[in-house]
Amino acid sequence: MAYEVEAPKYVRLAQTVQRRIEAGTYPPGTRVPSENQLVQEFGMSRPTVVRALELLKRDGWLESRQGYGTIVRGRPTAVEGSDRRGRDTLNRNESQAPGRLVAVDRVPAPARVALALELPEQADVLLRRFLIEEGGEAVELVSSYFPASLADGTELGNFAPLNRGLREYLEARLKVRLDHVTERISARLPDASEAELLGLPANTAALSILVIARDASGQAVQVSDVLLPANKQELEHSYRLD
Repeated sequence: MAYEVEAPKYVRLAQTVQRRIEAGTYPPGTRVPSENQLVQEFGMSRPTVVRALELLKRDGWLESRQGYGTIVRGRPTAVEGSDRRGRDTLNRNESQAPGRLVAVDRVPAPARVALALELPEQADVLLRRFLIEEGGEAVELVSSYFPASLADGTELGNFAPLNRGLREYLEARLKVRLDHVTERISARLPDASEAELLGLPANTAALSILVIARDASGQAVQVSDVLLPANKQELEHSYRLD
């Protein structure tokens, strides 16, 4: 049985501030209320307020300016560039992609996936794992995670390639509107099964791009861990300087 789990307090506060930014209550370029004001208004502890503001800074909604405080940036803008792993992951048609579906299973959520989905650690999530191959060689492993309450009773749980992209499926089948994506890039050691699928020697680091797809409220709907052999990939972004 799937249970609805209430998001942590700091996440709920961050979502409230984000909605106020989008509604124009806190316009871009203005200061957000102070920590003391937020503590008094919402009746939350200072550490909770600080954590909510740090989350909004990390995702690009706010920024700190020395001597002026915390400033509203507005909705994060997309980076101009040639590499859009998040977009490609969400739009990929499994039935036509050069690769194969290698796993569909209910698993305990990895720590950083649980955090992104605002679920308790080890909460059940649905995993869909797709291996991208080029010329018979594994080049990318995409592990997509969905809250069990969202995925139950859908084709996401079937061990069969979807004939449309995940974004299109979520929006058409589940009426979930995806609004923006956050990508977090890091290096990590793959586990044994990931290393085997990618053909990596033991103790060889891989490049991980954590793709977090969110709706307009900022709620994460899907998290995909895109794992790339570090010695075979290069990421490049071009952008204008303000």
